[in-house]
Amino acid sequence: MVKKEGHSIGKRKKAIAKAFIRKGNGTVKINNVSLRNIKPEMIRLMIEEPLILAGDLSKKADVNVKVKGGGIVGQAEAVRQAIALGLIEFGGKKYKQIFEDYDRHLLVKDSRRTEPHKPSRSSTGPRRHKQRSKR
Repeated sequence: MVKKEGHSIGKRKKAIAKAFIRKGNGTVKINNVSLRNIKPEMIRLMIEEPLILAGDLSKKADVNVKVKGGGIVGQAEAVRQAIALGLIEFGGKKYKQIFEDYDRHLLVKDSRRTEPHKPSRSSTGPRRHKQRSKR
């Protein structure tokens, strides 16, 4: 059962990606840039993983992703997660097991966050005290 469209959200660290998937001919755009123009190549290959695993389904769908926040790798991991979740919604539940067997992070958001800084030493971090001299 292939739906006409679907959307999903992927998160990694500070990066948030929103993927919109429609019936089409297999074009993939990230922030209005074609996937084949994404550099470096490692990042492009990371983003392509769910599309390769989905096989024929990715050739029947146009994927448009908007991503913001975080760094380049965090954005790439958020994008691949959003694409994988969107393909599951678009193509059906049979793809869920394929993605889970390959890499669980394609489906599960990483809940780890940085600890908030404590008062009176907010610039130094949450735990570290100011260095003291004994003499």
